[in-house]
Amino acid sequence: MGIVTWVVVGLVAGAVAKALTPGKGPGGAVVTTLIGMAGGMLGGLLGSLVLGVRSMNGLLHLSTWVAAVAGSVLIVLAYRTLSGRAAH
Repeated sequence: MGIVTWVVVGLVAGAVAKALTPGKGPGGAVVTTLIGMAGGMLGGLLGSLVLGVRSMNGLLHLSTWVAAVAGSVLIVLAYRTLSGRAAH
């Protein structure tokens, strides 16, 4: 995937992850995009290690979005746990 695709997936996945997790999330649009991009990489890595699937196939594949959102949710939850921010 190209850098523009990573940014688009990151922005959407980060926003969905912040919407799915209760409470105030970290940062604004840039942090949301970075969380989504990192979440996509984490989700892809976990998908390949645990499930043995190639989960980052391209912008229009469902597996890309599921992996990115799942990884992003994990990152948001880890951030809140490590920073001591509880859900309100």
